[in-house]
Amino acid sequence: MRLISYRDGGENRVGALVGSDVIDLARAHAHALSVRGETESAAIAAAQLPPDLVRILRRPDSLDLIRAAADHGAGLDAELAQRELVRRPLASLTLLPPVPNPPKIVCVARNYAEHAREAGLAVSEIPILFARFAATLVAPGAPILRPTVSDELDWEGELAVVIGRAGRHIAKADALAHVAGYSIFNDVTVRDYQFRVTQYTAGKNFSASGPFGPYLALADEVPDPQDLEIVTEVSGVEMQRASTADMIFDVATLIEHISEFIELEAGDVIATGTPAGVGFKREPPRFLVPGDVVRVSITGLGTLENPVEAEAQ
Repeated sequence: MRLISYRDGGENRVGALVGSDVIDLARAHAHALSVRGETESAAIAAAQLPPDLVRILRRPDSLDLIRAAADHGAGLDAELAQRELVRRPLASLTLLPPVPNPPKIVCVARNYAEHAREAGLAVSEIPILFARFAATLVAPGAPILRPTVSDELDWEGELAVVIGRAGRHIAKADALAHVAGYSIFNDVTVRDYQFRVTQYTAGKNFSASGPFGPYLALADEVPDPQDLEIVTEVSGVEMQRASTADMIFDVATLIEHISEFIELEAGDVIATGTPAGVGFKREPPRFLVPGDVVRVSITGLGTLENPVEAEAQ
């Protein structure tokens, strides 16, 4: 199953993708409850499947509720489902990042040996981590902003992991059981701000620099997160192509390592690192400019596409 977060009628909502349509989970759940005679169906549904994926994932029974609501919505008469706003065309909705408000975004640097080599940097013996802020996230289709203070805006297509079950000191053998699902991340970076100091915070946290989406594929749709192809294109030109099999530290190892020092929470996002092919190491360097369109595709996870615009002066 594939989940999206979206904006509808001034409200954030959570839905399940069914073909080219979206099943609104709370409304579908409310309808199912009302059919069973529940008089407070809307209030119960809003409490059990709120319009916030983090809050949904925190429930131990969340996946069962999601699947039941999606199945009920998909089985409704089409006219009834549209009238009750249970089923809507995806094209009519404004997408948000799949998890618009993750408690933490933990990013991994130099997790592909070829990328480390192209950057002229050593391959680390342990994962190199840095934090992103949720305020930097960009929805699918929304613009990446080239900042007024720099022309060195670069792309980094990556696999994103979303945590579904909290944990601390998670063993590698148990790590994937803590994953809710997978998505696509573009860790857009302002290179001169990244490299003018020894830590990455500024270069990795400019406004509107973290495209994320288009949806969250639940873990059962991704049997092996280390067997996915990543392709990044800029304005129709392929820039990156690699397999997640080439990661230095696989998803399970990253979860084990991060949980050594902090509890991973439901809704946390781990951006697992980018392969070779970034712009600043090309000859000559190729940076993003207004008018570019960046597309990151990963096997089974769709395509994350964002235009580039200039930040307003």
